[in-house]
Amino acid sequence: MSDYIEIDGRKIGRAFRPYVISELSANHNGDIERAFRIIEESKKAGADAVKLQSYTHETITMDCDSDEFLIRGGLWDGRTLYDLYKEAHMPWDWHKPLFEKARELDITMFSSPFDHTAVDMLENLGAPAYKIASFEAIDIPLIKYTAATGKPMIISTGMATKDEISEAIAAAKDGGCKELVVLHCVSGYPAPASDYNLLTIPDLEREFGVIAGLSDHTIDNTTAVASVALGACVIEKHVTLSRSGGGPDDSFSLEPRELKNLCDGARISWESLGRVNYDHKESEKGSLAFRRSLYFVQDVMPGEIITSTHVRSIRPGYGLPPKFYDQVMGKKVKALCKRGNPVKWDCFE
Repeated sequence: MSDYIEIDGRKIGRAFRPYVISELSANHNGDIERAFRIIEESKKAGADAVKLQSYTHETITMDCDSDEFLIRGGLWDGRTLYDLYKEAHMPWDWHKPLFEKARELDITMFSSPFDHTAVDMLENLGAPAYKIASFEAIDIPLIKYTAATGKPMIISTGMATKDEISEAIAAAKDGGCKELVVLHCVSGYPAPASDYNLLTIPDLEREFGVIAGLSDHTIDNTTAVASVALGACVIEKHVTLSRSGGGPDDSFSLEPRELKNLCDGARISWESLGRVNYDHKESEKGSLAFRRSLYFVQDVMPGEIITSTHVRSIRPGYGLPPKFYDQVMGKKVKALCKRGNPVKWDCFE
């Protein structure tokens, strides 16, 4: 595959500024106006895209309260899957106005489809890309169906073994995907930074020949910004208006100010990588004068032999480098060398 892909005209790869995705997820909290505001705040913060999740409680699970359908532990303890997803899902008739809002604001929007009907709906809306959520990374038929659209794809790896990641990538390619990003992910909500093992990101690149990134569920930006130094070309974070909003995803999401900090931090981290360069940098050229060099620390008469009492290594840096100190010792000066003069080769016979 190429060393970059394009989504909605934006190039994504190591040679380009990290692509930041604002994950709206369930943070609409049942209010489309709240969803509109998250899109607006994402644009203001500098995010490249807003991502939705396209499913209904009927398409992602079934109405059943047996033990297998009950959530045990974590944020959603005691709830049934059906009840949780009924609250969290985004009504399908919201998708069109949300896509229109994103186009109005000139920010890319795409979604995670959770079944074939969601792909069809998103195709009708002109979605420029697709994201396969980590829980769906083992749904090979869904990956192949999505890949058949020919659109760029992003796959999250949370919970997937190395073999399952390989199978998902193969399914995407076999299905027709030509532009693919794989996101390292830990599917904990929130996930501790110590679980992230960011060294997996460059390994994903090497092992699978893909562009790699990070889907980050930690509660701050440290892990995400650090990932850029290891080659993360895409960073995805859940975003909300307020962590105290009471919705199912609010508590582990970034607020708008934090999203801006992430966008700025990721860009600065990427810019700081640069290239291998041992030359003097433009910003340090003015400091060269303050390095140490050899200076006369007392007057030396013509014909005198230099000793350690005459010359020292001090700042500033206009004299010979200190590495020549031993070579200067024992030399005879040919003219008056005054205290405070830099030592130069032409001072000596």
